[in-house]
Amino acid sequence: MMRLSLPALAASLAVLLSACGHAPGYPGNPPQRPDDVSTFAALYSENCEACHGQNGQNGPAIDLGNPEFQAHIDNTSLRKWIASGMPGTQMPAFAQSAGGTLTDQQVDALVAGMRKAWSSPNAFGGATPPAYAPSQPGDPHRGQQTYNARCAMCHEPSHQQITSSAYLQLVSDQVLRDIIIAGRPDIGQPDWRHDSLGGKLASPLSAEDVDDIVAYLGTLRNPAPAVAGLAPSAPSGR
Repeated sequence: MMRLSLPALAASLAVLLSACGHAPGYPGNPPQRPDDVSTFAALYSENCEACHGQNGQNGPAIDLGNPEFQAHIDNTSLRKWIASGMPGTQMPAFAQSAGGTLTDQQVDALVAGMRKAWSSPNAFGGATPPAYAPSQPGDPHRGQQTYNARCAMCHEPSHQQITSSAYLQLVSDQVLRDIIIAGRPDIGQPDWRHDSLGGKLASPLSAEDVDDIVAYLGTLRNPAPAVAGLAPSAPSGR
């Protein structure tokens, strides 16, 4: 039987121990737990980018990277929509407390990250926009008139047809309001100050105008709702 000297035995043990950390299936660095992800870039990429686009722009959902939108929405509302979702849209709840996957700290990190990345001082250039939420219901009849005069000329093409019930069923009144007021610069949608009238720059939309246009668009979401349980009458045979 071969006998190993003490130095040789120590060397052999050192080799074996060093190899343990690299054995097949043994992770050198254990993967990060989902609850431990804390950077804004990682959280946004994993949870928001698919709908809101890279850098908050050019996605199917609202332009989060728009400084005017960031200036218009307060922290409480922004956090609420992330945590609890937005009714009337495809925006789900992300907070664990509401059935999602993110901790309260991760929701806070998303809010803080958006503010840091996309907020801009004096985003409205000294102008005062209409309030984030309406103070009273709008008038759909007046809204139709205002829409026809101030909006229809740009939204008549099919690719800009926001009066489609299929589109309106995917967005809430608040989202419509956000887009009308803050605009969507990523797709060329102007804010409330820069709507045109007959090809000429018009005065800004008033708060009442915004309320009324949103109310009018709301009436188009389901203009002919189906009545459950009713079917066409069968021929009587007479």
